[in-house]
Amino acid sequence: HFVVLADPFSAKVNDLLQGLDYAYAGASKVGGLASSDRMGGTTALFCDDRSYREGSVGVALSGNLVMDTIVAQGCRPIGQPYWVTEGERNIVLGLQERDSLEESSAYSRKVATQRTPLEILREVIDTLSEDDRDLAQHSLFVGVAQNEFKQGLEQGDFLIRNLLGVDPRVGAIAIGDRIRPGQRIQFHLRDAQTSAEDLEVLLQRYQTETDAKSSAIGALMFSCMGRGEGLYGEPNFDTQMFAQYLDRVPVSGFFGSGEIGPVGNTTFLHGYTSVFGIVKEKD
Repeated sequence: HFVVLADPFSAKVNDLLQGLDYAYAGASKVGGLASSDRMGGTTALFCDDRSYREGSVGVALSGNLVMDTIVAQGCRPIGQPYWVTEGERNIVLGLQERDSLEESSAYSRKVATQRTPLEILREVIDTLSEDDRDLAQHSLFVGVAQNEFKQGLEQGDFLIRNLLGVDPRVGAIAIGDRIRPGQRIQFHLRDAQTSAEDLEVLLQRYQTETDAKSSAIGALMFSCMGRGEGLYGEPNFDTQMFAQYLDRVPVSGFFGSGEIGPVGNTTFLHGYTSVFGIVKEKD
């Protein structure tokens, strides 16, 4: 298992994570990006008694231990999941509802029932409450399902990415990651209440599915600078909620400008996220 800390300007973090996933497929990877001061100064990384201005540092954990992970991306889904029928690079050009995709032929799947993402997004927003419509003006995201075979998608199954823009001419949307036909996406909203509820749902699920409360040695938390007191209006919110469900587990960690943690079987770089690495003895 690995803890990775990286400089956001010089480190090729995505390449590093992809390589670690390939070489150590069964290992957990958590960590974050170093943040600079408010003046945009340089970052610093420390390893043993030396400091570094670029690259990455990390530690490998081995022996009689496992590291469970909780990745709270702080979003809730709106609408329903849609299949991507047409897209390239990070541009989504066509979407289709699940039922119509299963019932249609290959030809009609492409021609008859494909709809533009912008058309679907407008319909989804029309169904929202007034408060959520206001929220969608500045806190709208896209979740990309990471398990292509899972039927009932739930919180934690989506990789949350920024909605970068729309092209009204063709109804396309651009998101902050590569997309391909066959993947499922769903629109999401983010605010303080949603972030709190998302973390609580994941902690409740983890508590019921594991015996970490009695067997955990300790935990590391990597949280975005966009969370914390600036989001919740009070300090230590995420750590206090963690303590409610895993009260005997000591926790330490960092705020950073990006968070590293898995969704499904792949490790990603996140934003506005809290990642927990919970270390336990092997059974």
